[in-house]
Formats: sequence, C-alpha cells, structure tokens
Amino acid sequence: MKRVLITGAAGFLGSHLSDRFLKEGHHVIGMDNLLTGNLKNIEHLFPRKDFEYYHHDVSKFVHVPGQLDYILHFASPASPIDYLKMPIQTLKVGSLGTHNLLGLAKAKGARILIASTSEVYGDPLIHPQNEEYWGNVNPIGPRGVYDEAKRFQEAITMAYHTYHNLEVRIVRIFNTYGPRMRVNDGRVLPAFFSQAIKGEELTVFGDGSQTRSFCYVDDLVEGIYRLLLSEYSLPVNIGNPDEITISEFGNEILAMVGNPSAKLSFHDLPVDDPKKRKPDITRAKEILNWEPKISRAEGLKRTYEYFKKVVKI
Repeated sequence: MKRVLITGAAGFLGSHLSDRFLKEGHHVIGMDNLLTGNLKNIEHLFPRKDFEYYHHDVSKFVHVPGQLDYILHFASPASPIDYLKMPIQTLKVGSLGTHNLLGLAKAKGARILIASTSEVYGDPLIHPQNEEYWGNVNPIGPRGVYDEAKRFQEAITMAYHTYHNLEVRIVRIFNTYGPRMRVNDGRVLPAFFSQAIKGEELTVFGDGSQTRSFCYVDDLVEGIYRLLLSEYSLPVNIGNPDEITISEFGNEILAMVGNPSAKLSFHDLPVDDPKKRKPDITRAKEILNWEPKISRAEGLKRTYEYFKKVVKI
C-alpha cells in the first residue's frame, strides 16, 4: 500500500483524485486549508481507516509523519473569480507551496506530480496548443497571478528534477468539469448550469465566438493517474480536444435544461481572456496511451444531475 499526499483534497479535482487513489488501494492523506475547497466533497471518506485529513495551508511549512510514496500538488484557487479576489494567496500557493512540497518530496524520496494548467499558454498564438509552445501571458494583467504562479511552479519543479534528481511529473490541465464543481466559482459551466436552472440569462462574454475544450473529470483523473505512474518528467497536456464555441456551449446547456425563460446574454470580454483553447494531446496518446473516452453529451448529462441537486432556486 502506497502512501499518497494530495493537496487541495477538498477541492473539485482533489476530491476525485482522493477517491481514485483509495480505489486503487492506496492510503490517502488529504490536505486543504478550505480557502476554496469544501469538506462536503470528502466527508464520505472520513470514516475510512485508509484516509486522513490535515487542515493546513501548504504555503507554510509542510510536515507529514511517516513514509510518503507520492505527492500530488493540487492546492490552488483555480477560477478567475477566486484568484482575482485572492491574488496573493494564489501566487503563494504556486510558489512557496510548491517549494515546500518539493522539499517534502526530496526529504521523503517521494515522486511528486504538480497540477499545472493550460493557462500557462495564456492567450495563445498557436492552435491547438502543444507542450513545446511557451505561451503568450501578460505577467502584470489580472490573470497573471494565476498564470505566472503556474509557470513558476513548472520552473521550480524542473529545477528540483535537474538539480536534485527528484522524480517529478507535470500535468497541464485543460478545462475540466463534472460533479463537485462549485456552483458560484465563476467558470463558464457552473455559471451556465445554475443560470439555466434558475431561468436566468446565461452570461456570455464577448460575442461568444471564443472556444473552450471541456474534459470530463473521470477522463482527467485517468490521465493524471497514468502520468504519475509513467517514467516521463516533462509537461503533458491532459484535456479533451473536442472544441466548441461558448455560444454553442450555452445553447447545448439551454437545450438540456429546457427552461423557457433562460437565454443567452452578451457582455464585455474580461481582460486577457483567452480567445481559443484546444489541447494537442499527441504526447499523452503516445506516452500514456491515454485519450478521453466520455463524450460531452454524456459528461454534461452526469454533471446536470449534480447541479440539479445543488443549485438553490
């Protein structure tokens, strides 16, 4: 039985990863300071002997007693509404937090996987985005606090790999969705679902022609699991290349929810909002033998069932 530390364990992705590693027979130590996480996401795990929870901010010194085999660093505010509200904490968890966890991995002889993001590509000048692309990021713009935290995170992780010979894995995550997303986290899918369910106007920024590529959470978790167990230390894109415009996506949600009083409403595009997002997943296919399996229609159906329960009308 491997002992696995997952930071950000009470968040959307961290909680699904906790489930997966327990299912694989590992002992999971979940860590979260609940800045954006929610204990409801992991309360079903508390009765288990193979799960422990630490309430802790990883940007402060991190100590975990006993052996550690794997560390997965997923602690970070991850939606614009959060990191615009908490810019300093976002920068600290990506820099100081990553430094602390790399030090812990070194001390324990553990393999560490860090959660990077497609946001390292910024508002991209190439399409689709592959791992060789260095990105087009505005370091002093409002989104820079998240984008640059993640870019620094990749840089220090590779420095530990080359200088200390640490075993590292870097996943660049593209738009992911599924149950346990926060209703009010400001991302397009929770916003659209909650607005459609309430019969409100769906907030579309710009003219709706910008694109996103949505990956269902189970597919993402599978990719992350394979990457952790691989022997590959450079960044790997994990996402679904099935690209769609925001307007088309809004209309799909409207059709699914079927609330006659809900319709699209257009607003100004936020500063530095990426116009296009589509992962090139050639590397994941070749190295991990991974590609997404769950269609958007199926994934949205499962996600809608969750939002129907949690959206207060």
